[in-house]
Amino acid sequence: MAAVPVTIGIVAGEASGDALGAQLIAAVRERMPGVRFAGIAGPRMESAGCEAWYPLDRLSVGGIVEVLAHVPELVRMRRDVYRRLRAARAPLFIGVDAPEFNLGLERRLKRQGVRTVHYVSPSVWAWRRNRIAGIARAADRLLALFPFEPPLYAGTGLTVTFVGHPLAANAADASSRRATRELLKLDSGSPVFALLPGSRMSELTMHSELLLRTAAEILDALPEARFVVPLVSRNTREYFENVQYRLQLEALPVKLLYGHSDDALKAADVGIVASGTATLEAAMCRCPHLIFYRVNPVTYGLVKPLLLQPYVGLPNILAGRFVVPEFLQEQASVPNLARAALNLYDDTVTRRRLEALFAGMAKTLAVDTAALAAEAVAAELRAAGIAC
Repeated sequence: MAAVPVTIGIVAGEASGDALGAQLIAAVRERMPGVRFAGIAGPRMESAGCEAWYPLDRLSVGGIVEVLAHVPELVRMRRDVYRRLRAARAPLFIGVDAPEFNLGLERRLKRQGVRTVHYVSPSVWAWRRNRIAGIARAADRLLALFPFEPPLYAGTGLTVTFVGHPLAANAADASSRRATRELLKLDSGSPVFALLPGSRMSELTMHSELLLRTAAEILDALPEARFVVPLVSRNTREYFENVQYRLQLEALPVKLLYGHSDDALKAADVGIVASGTATLEAAMCRCPHLIFYRVNPVTYGLVKPLLLQPYVGLPNILAGRFVVPEFLQEQASVPNLARAALNLYDDTVTRRRLEALFAGMAKTLAVDTAALAAEAVAAELRAAGIAC
């Protein structure tokens, strides 16, 4: 009679988590080929061998006000995932980011003796520092992406492992722009702007019209400009195309990509990037960029007083100063974004300085993330009594 495979529960909540989860699953299964992963997953995690009980986009809701309408469904999903993991006798659960969903699930599972790993520290360095104790109660181990994060948890009893950021492994080099433009069939001499509206549908609804109108204004000033827009799913692509049609901007020279945000950023002279993991990706791709974001005004009013730093973009946080301009809420307007993008394109000296700064950031974060994360998972499995 065949042995029942060990089940590891895993939940990711957006495209960046899908990428992290897929890499971790592949690294663990290389060490333990028979292990089973199951939970909430995106296409990359599924391709790596995860059984998806729910698709990742069911969790991809941003903001405070925006999430309220989805609370009953999210509660049902969390209860069902908990029930299934307990039925499978999973010895370990990994929550990949999505802290509002995962930390509560981790707390409940930990009380039942399940080992819990939270992958990606919530942004306690940016806001809500009081969450640190709660994170320590929920997780047995935290996998941190940035070297400044482990000291934040000193004295909590939580084991924190710095694993670096996998985006650094695919960092651009001096020849990447030329090579990527050839791959995407973009003219090497054309000004190219990457437009990244975000991965969540809530971000698309806030940002699509803003970016399309910004592109139109850039084109008026720079007729040879070309635009590349990576979109993570069929739904987000259809939504973006519908907005483009409604605005009667079908003639814009826009190349839409399914995923491949790294290619869009590596090919671009300038990026206009929604705040989030994509801003770090822009830095790893050596793409000079500006950061923008819009949320429901009530959400912004609730969050703004809690911010501990004057910037929200990850490149600025890593640098400890404003190196990339940020445009939030009403500042994220078509004239502001278009003018800032054109100014950055025209300022070759600033772009070269940013590219050099971003190359240094990539070196800081470039460790063997997959191997370090897989070893941390193996350690937690051993703590649960599973030989590996």
